[in-house]
Amino acid sequence: MPTYEYECRKCKKRHEASQSITAKPLTTCPTCRGRLKRLLGSGSGFLFKGSGFYITDYRSKGYHDAKKREESSAKPSAPAASSDKS
Repeated sequence: MPTYEYECRKCKKRHEASQSITAKPLTTCPTCRGRLKRLLGSGSGFLFKGSGFYITDYRSKGYHDAKKREESSAKPSAPAASSDKS
């Protein structure tokens, strides 16, 4: 449900209301009973949570296996410890 922002024309206080898109705009300020004006909002963003939302989530099993092999072969081995004490 979208959140709409209203400003009272009388007391200038701002109020937010979660309303259905098909609901009629509010007209009365809950603080002073003055007239409300619905403000234009930028809207809100939405989040993609879980798997299946990114192009990499749809890669084949063969692609993932090849990537793992490539990453493991590309890692340099740890340098040998020197026993030379100077």
